[in-house]
Amino acid sequence: MSSIFISESELPEALTREQAVEAAYSRELAEVASKLQRGLPCLIECDKDLAPFLFLNVRDRLRQNNIRCIYLDGRPRETEQPNGMMPTGLIGTMISQLREAVRGAVERRVVVLPHLDLLTTSQGGLTAEAREVIPLLYENPELVWLGFKDPSFPLPKVIENLFTHRTAILGISRNRLRHLITRRESRKFGKQFNPWALYKYVSGVNALKLRKLLSTLEGEDYPADPKRSYQQLRQATLTGALEIPDISLEKDIGGYTKVKKQLRQEILDVLARRDTATTEEEIARLEELIPRGMIFWGPPGTGKTYFAKAMAAAIGAAITVVSGPELKSKWVGESEDNLRQIFHKARQSAPSIIVFDEIDSFATARGTYTGSGVEHSMVNQLLTEMDGFHKDELVFIVGTTNFVESLDPALLRPGRFEFHMHIPYPDDDDRRAILQIYNERMKLQMTEAALDYAVKHTDGQVEGAAAGTRYSGDHLQALCRSIARIRLRENKSDATTPDDIDRATSEYQEKLDLTTREEQLLATHEGGHAVCALFCPNHPAVDRITIRSETSWAPAYVRFKDDGSRRLGLTRNQILDDLCVLLAGREAEALLLDDVSTGAAGSDLARATDLAHMYVEIFGMGGGTLGLRQFRSPRTGERRELSQELLAYIDRTVSEVIEEQRLRATKILKENLPLLKTLRDLLIEKKTIDARVLSELTGGNKKDADSKSEPAPASVAADAATSGAVEPVGKS
Repeated sequence: MSSIFISESELPEALTREQAVEAAYSRELAEVASKLQRGLPCLIECDKDLAPFLFLNVRDRLRQNNIRCIYLDGRPRETEQPNGMMPTGLIGTMISQLREAVRGAVERRVVVLPHLDLLTTSQGGLTAEAREVIPLLYENPELVWLGFKDPSFPLPKVIENLFTHRTAILGISRNRLRHLITRRESRKFGKQFNPWALYKYVSGVNALKLRKLLSTLEGEDYPADPKRSYQQLRQATLTGALEIPDISLEKDIGGYTKVKKQLRQEILDVLARRDTATTEEEIARLEELIPRGMIFWGPPGTGKTYFAKAMAAAIGAAITVVSGPELKSKWVGESEDNLRQIFHKARQSAPSIIVFDEIDSFATARGTYTGSGVEHSMVNQLLTEMDGFHKDELVFIVGTTNFVESLDPALLRPGRFEFHMHIPYPDDDDRRAILQIYNERMKLQMTEAALDYAVKHTDGQVEGAAAGTRYSGDHLQALCRSIARIRLRENKSDATTPDDIDRATSEYQEKLDLTTREEQLLATHEGGHAVCALFCPNHPAVDRITIRSETSWAPAYVRFKDDGSRRLGLTRNQILDDLCVLLAGREAEALLLDDVSTGAAGSDLARATDLAHMYVEIFGMGGGTLGLRQFRSPRTGERRELSQELLAYIDRTVSEVIEEQRLRATKILKENLPLLKTLRDLLIEKKTIDARVLSELTGGNKKDADSKSEPAPASVAADAATSGAVEPVGKS
């Protein structure tokens, strides 16, 4: 096994720029010269500052075979300025020189075009000058063309097709790096020079720029720790909008133990092993294990981009975050060009990470595009750029999305975006850890009671304008900022209490000024939901009941605990219990008020109707003559083609399911009428009741009181007996 360390005596004493170009690109340049000798036009893609030196190297190789080169760089010669007239400009002079070379040539010679990008626009279209040049390029078959292309600019196909041989000289090869550093420069990296460690920071830099960077290194010779030299290189190679974040995976991201473990074991630990490997074979083996494309998916605000930044900080990589929608352009070719330039800058600044935020905005599955159609070209360009990476370059691509199921499957296959990491909403432990970080950072001085209350208060959906989503890391940060503003405004220096947390979440929320009659109606309705849930054994336990909500459009609600029992789907009895509880609010009104309101119509009744239809038409639980069949698509909800008789029978079955659960809810409420009245009166007095108070009121956990549990109706139980055990189904 060959060691990666090189002794100082094996390195060159000094290097000129010409020698550096020869040492770095001799193989590529020899191939170009060989093609030109055989009369094949060649195109070299390289940085602008490198092109003249590459030409000189190729010219010297061709001279050995008596082949003449004409270098058309647009610089006027004295013979081209008769009577002291000023030149017509770079483009004009270059076109004039090109015309003379094409129409004056009588022998085979190589014509060099170092400024091909000047003949195009940034979108890859043709300029007026280019339309004049193109006929000249195809006019004389005796000429052999050598063109140079800047990586930042695309070429029109009509010009690119002129060149039968194309080569890209971007950065440097790792096995040539040892020939590009002098003995004096190697001393800045310690007594044992490790070109593999150096390559990590200069893989995207061309040979000339590398020589300039190495010659300006500061610091002592043979340092015990070469960290300072690497830092100088790291800062010098940053380009554009790339930066090195200062985010600790452990200190700055609270909770998410499983996510951190996956990122560390699958990516960071492998990279760390690679950096400490001592043989070429071991490094090559480890590099094969590292995925370059990653998808971080999960709901909004959970820190997908933040995890990418923490990963960049852990490996010392530069990072650029680009928004998917911002890449799109109405101009033909410009979207692909935007992608091309992002990748080029990232390669120059390796190690680097490109984060495509909202990658689903242009990388959705083919056949589902609703935009201009440019998305398909952008996906192809993205895959082309990813396939063009050298395996030893540390450039990673991270795509973040809220809708991973919408991405094109071609992106998700191994070899592309093969590493998938789910970042979900934070659980209780995660929220506690996140809150503790902001508590210390903002000096909120939360008491243990306040921290417990905040964790519990943020379990479930957000209330207010952002209703409909669960609490994410962003919501928790906003909560802590709100607390900090209250403390600043009131000049508070004492501890933060649960009351402060309530103020931070509801101080400016619009609240209804309820009358006594309205409070009684709301307390009766929500009490009905809660009492029925207490005696439905397959329904989640009650966590909080309130008739003084923080939102004006939902002044009262019952919140239930998430015990994790429904992660794999719902059982038959869970669905029936859900229906029973949904209908209980309206039945409580009819029982205690001798009247019913429209309060159940907006949510309860609609949800119960939808759930009953899914129970019968999607989940196949209707029983009877319907059998085990599915009548709607579970993905789109679209109903299949059915006869009128079958449709009528389905509707009757749905109505029977709802009516059975309504009667069941009424029976539970009548049997527990004293509890319902007590709970109603307590809600009117306290406005809000939590699980602890409810437990005291009922004398313990109702789930243990099997004798009081109301079984499903006989008709449903009979269907369950004939169909066998109930299997978990997909979540509705």
